Amino acid sequence: MQLTPTERDRLLIFTAAELARARRGRGLRLNVPEATALISDTVCEAARDGLRLAEAVARGRAALSPADVLPGVPDLIPEIQVEAVFEDGTRLAVVADPFGGGGLGGAAPGAVLPGRGAEPAPRPVRTLTVRNTASVPISVTSHFHFFESNPRLAFDRAAAYGMHLAVPAGSSVRFDPGATVEVGLVPIGGERVAIGFAGLVDGPLDAPGAKDAALARARATGYLGMSSDDDTEESER
Repeated sequence: MQLTPTERDRLLIFTAAELARARRGRGLRLNVPEATALISDTVCEAARDGLRLAEAVARGRAALSPADVLPGVPDLIPEIQVEAVFEDGTRLAVVADPFGGGGLGGAAPGAVLPGRGAEPAPRPVRTLTVRNTASVPISVTSHFHFFESNPRLAFDRAAAYGMHLAVPAGSSVRFDPGATVEVGLVPIGGERVAIGFAGLVDGPLDAPGAKDAALARARATGYLGMSSDDDTEESER
């Protein structure tokens, strides 16, 4: 059976979540990986059931309480992020305070707590015009390697290599059927490694030959935006 990296990751989460459920059923309190997997799986299954993003996040937040996990686990997991497939596309679900107990909540003097304010959108360094040729809406999340987004989105793929949407973390951009949308992009930061997504890169973005190989894979698998015939436009700022 041929599986994409994203599908393999989903099966890994499911397997770990099943182990967590079995241990919880025996009366054991869960550790960090077990709790993370169970909550992530709950969100993904809620999306599969047709729930909206907010509903899936709420179901994930209700999956476990502080009493279900080992001491200290809520302090180590202030937030869980998982990519789930909803009816309108893949979206990043962010479950803040996943155990409903407030995490550290000031219980540990001197602890550094993450801010809760809205994160501003990064300033785009490139603008692309994107057209949705599919008959259904497509959503792309903030962290997704835009080059590897849905193959039915027509835009200059080469110009989007190594970049993601210039929107606040956890948000997404929706492309309605037949719509043309202008989006801003920024380079992927950190160590610049793209693992998973659509499997077109699956490694360091800047490795010798990585971009050419990814472009070849996209062309071979029918991604739009690989030629001028796809009616794409690109401009740089």
